Amino acid sequence: MKRYIIGIDEVGRGPLAGPVTLCACAVPNDFDFLQFEGIKDSKKLSEKKRVVWHAKISDLKERKMLDFAHASIPASKIDEIGISRAIEEAVRLCLVSLNLNPELVEVRLDGALKAPKEYMNQRTIIKGDEKEPVISAASIVAKVVRDGYMTEISATYPHYGFDTHKGYGTATHIEAICEHGPSPLHRLSFLKNVITVRKEVKKRS
Repeated sequence: MKRYIIGIDEVGRGPLAGPVTLCACAVPNDFDFLQFEGIKDSKKLSEKKRVVWHAKISDLKERKMLDFAHASIPASKIDEIGISRAIEEAVRLCLVSLNLNPELVEVRLDGALKAPKEYMNQRTIIKGDEKEPVISAASIVAKVVRDGYMTEISATYPHYGFDTHKGYGTATHIEAICEHGPSPLHRLSFLKNVITVRKEVKKRS
């Protein structure tokens, strides 16, 4: 039976708006890792280079040399169940989509991520997106997918500049929230402290 290595990473844990997005990238044990030569964690690549790598990874998928699946959990669900459980659910959805036998895979996860218990052969790797090419590939796909969504949805909510900051808590983003109120894309559970602090600063200035 063919065995696989799965790399998993997330993007969007900390933003004030938008989904959290995860990707699981699966390669066979005999995968030629020269295909990933020069790959890096998505945070260390320019937007242009991320798009190039995403195209290459997608091409490898089309050629059936690897597979990947991504899942996004929206802000409303994050507010309902919390960011940790939202991330757990996204991990589960990605693995279900890959549809690989848990007994035939080794799962490598970045940071503090964990796979469901049935994936007995799993390990969490600190800075895994820098150390493991298969995790780097997952981080790139997740980043390109989420950034693309935030850029596209920005046209629906033009006041907030989602295409620029992608939902992260920049000064201009917080100003926009204070001026226009939260949109359906905002994580209300993340906004309480931010807006309170901002109002206090304004009072003192």
